[in-house]
Amino acid sequence: MDIILTLLFGAIAGWLSGFFVFKAKSGLLWNIIIGLLGGFVGGWLLRLLGASGSFWTQWYGQIICAVIGAVILLWIWNAIKKLLK
Repeated sequence: MDIILTLLFGAIAGWLSGFFVFKAKSGLLWNIIIGLLGGFVGGWLLRLLGASGSFWTQWYGQIICAVIGAVILLWIWNAIKKLLK
């Protein structure tokens, strides 16, 4: 059940990050990948900044954390694509 919830949260985070960063149309698999990687990046960044507490352990805090990380990843991805053009 935890794997299903993780994939669901990843998909939601990847989909929500598309509202903050312009990206080409992408599918569910890409959203899940970006959301999952965003969760790692967001969690690492928030720990680095000292953000802790029970908010980040709740499901809505985890989605927000993953969206923050996914937005950062999409910004980096778009910057790399611009440099390679």
